[in-house]
Amino acid sequence: MSFETDAIVDRRRMRRKLTFWRVAAVVIAIAAVVTVAVVVTPAGRGALTGRNAIARVNIEGLIRSDQERVEALERLEKSPAPAVIVHINSPGGTTAGSEQLYDSLVRLKAKKPLVVVVEGLAASGGYIAALASDHIIAQQSSLVGSIGVLFQFPNVSELLKTVGVKVEEVKSSPLKAAPNGFEPTSPEARAALEMLVKDSYAWFRDLVKDRRHLDGDALQTVADGRVFTGRQAVGLKLIDQLGDEKTAIAWLEAEKKVATGLPVHDFKLTPRFSDMTFLRSAAALTLDAVGLGAMARRLEQAGLVQAVDRFSLDGMLALWQPPANSN
Repeated sequence: MSFETDAIVDRRRMRRKLTFWRVAAVVIAIAAVVTVAVVVTPAGRGALTGRNAIARVNIEGLIRSDQERVEALERLEKSPAPAVIVHINSPGGTTAGSEQLYDSLVRLKAKKPLVVVVEGLAASGGYIAALASDHIIAQQSSLVGSIGVLFQFPNVSELLKTVGVKVEEVKSSPLKAAPNGFEPTSPEARAALEMLVKDSYAWFRDLVKDRRHLDGDALQTVADGRVFTGRQAVGLKLIDQLGDEKTAIAWLEAEKKVATGLPVHDFKLTPRFSDMTFLRSAAALTLDAVGLGAMARRLEQAGLVQAVDRFSLDGMLALWQPPANSN
């Protein structure tokens, strides 16, 4: 074997060794991050292993349809937890997602005592979720209500005229894919959308009527789309009590005969590490450090896609949107 052939073989052997150690370094680094995460965040689905802890569920941000959340709440139904405290801090979301969450919480309430605590905001779809409980608690400065339905769509027809773009289309009927945002909305399309909004609003309004035992002028007052502070909401019967989680525990002990002195443990509605963006970032940095930059970029792109997807809401919304200049 020539010297040149020996050199080629040696280079290949070194390359295989280098690749092995790179992969090993990635595995070790990710394992270390996971281990730290487990130590730092011990509470989760596995925290509810006995009857000695009340389950805490957090509903935060935009509400969309989520089958994983439905399945997690079904697992909580079957758990030995004696009661559930649901913390809500949400401006709402899609009407379909809010209804799905409401239905899941109603099924959970049929199995266990359930009380809702409004952290800062339970508006529109967030308030729909709160209605699943027989007892709603909010802080004095929390915002509650925004009982209404919204259908928003951008219309760029004037912009297209300015830039000289015309969108052609062939459709089976005038109301197919209307509104499309590329042309002025026809009276017929607007009337069809108004029917959808009114029907969904009637469902929301009836839900408030039934769950909060409101009617007549009292219902009309709270169902005009406004938000109310906790102080206002308790007088309007949108909530039952002012307070926080300690207030919720006291209510469970007094009204539902839950044992006194029980701790409250978090119950996660998503996979344990699904919201740990630092884990993905750490893995990306490690991959880049060992020379696997392409894989690191794919991880970063995955995070970007998730961020964009999180804020894309389609269809009718039960969503409170504060003015752009509000603090």
